[in-house]
Amino acid sequence: MRIQKKTALIASLLAVLVALGIWYVSKPATAKLATPTAIPVRVVSVAEKDVPRYVTGIGSALSLHSVVVRPQIDGVLTKILVKEGQLVKKGDLLATIDDRSIRASLDQTRAQLGESQAQLQVATVNLKRYKLLSVDDGVSRQTFDQQQALVNQLKATAQGNQASIDAAQVQLSYTQIRSPVTGRVGIRTVDEGNFLRMTDTQGLFTVTQIDPIAVEFSLPQQMLPTLQSLIGDPQRARVKAYIGADTDGETGNLLGEGHLTLIDNQISANTGTIRAKAEFDNAEQKLWPGLLVTVQIQTALEKDALVVPPTVVQRGLDQHFVYRINGDKVEIVDVQMVYQDADQNIVKGVKSGDVLVSDGQSRLKPGATVQILTEPPQVVQAEPKP
Repeated sequence: MRIQKKTALIASLLAVLVALGIWYVSKPATAKLATPTAIPVRVVSVAEKDVPRYVTGIGSALSLHSVVVRPQIDGVLTKILVKEGQLVKKGDLLATIDDRSIRASLDQTRAQLGESQAQLQVATVNLKRYKLLSVDDGVSRQTFDQQQALVNQLKATAQGNQASIDAAQVQLSYTQIRSPVTGRVGIRTVDEGNFLRMTDTQGLFTVTQIDPIAVEFSLPQQMLPTLQSLIGDPQRARVKAYIGADTDGETGNLLGEGHLTLIDNQISANTGTIRAKAEFDNAEQKLWPGLLVTVQIQTALEKDALVVPPTVVQRGLDQHFVYRINGDKVEIVDVQMVYQDADQNIVKGVKSGDVLVSDGQSRLKPGATVQILTEPPQVVQAEPKP
């Protein structure tokens, strides 16, 4: 019995020791106080440079000259010498109208002029003869005066004939339809063989000047003093035209660069805007009449401006601020916004070369420890679904 009791006691002790060992091994580690970790951020330095300031608006391109080609006489359209969409120069022959009737009338008037000139020549010789005879009373004064009147009458007749010739030549010139401007031919509305009338309002086609071209746009009335200073500047204000606009506010694809030429003589009372016009060289024909564009005008040039990306400046309750790096910590610096656009901001309140936080501000507070990241964040691409 004693041996059994000893064995049971030893087994109990062993079980207690095993349980204690298991508890010691599996017991939770003593909690340690968490140490503050550095917040990862990205930074940029304040740059100092000359920055142009711009104002933008919406405008439309329009031709400086757009002419509807119409006949100036009635007649049959005999030939069209240009194609639709063809570029033509001022004075180029575009089409012809049947001119046979006008040429016949012109020849008849020229014959009448020749007859009047012959009669005038005979009457002038007789007048000279009568003048000599009148000295010795060889002819009466009445006969001399009548001859003088005849000469004047024939001169007037010859002048009338010449005027008829000039009028017929003008009519003849109308049978050749020439381009009044340098431009591009539009869609033709009449074919060869049709009878044209001066009263036709549709015309044959249009000729529209493409190069140079103008852009008309509207700006708020508050911009009037600025526009007046720009229009009076000997160095004409630069105007850029873009098409398309991104959601980020970027201006889009550049179509051309021109200069400000005109401010309208009144402000629209309905919209509170003033219209202006700029002229563009358009050799590549990127601007097209009627095209809607975004206009950007350089209004000023900020010298030695302090420039930061838009992501640097934060909006507070009362004013703007930035996070500036001071050692391994950050501090808040209040700044003033001088100018801003989609690419950069001009600020006051910092110095050139200051290191500012550009990404990661959401976790920051004054005095926070930061870790400056130098590599761009890794982009994790999602695996394609099977």
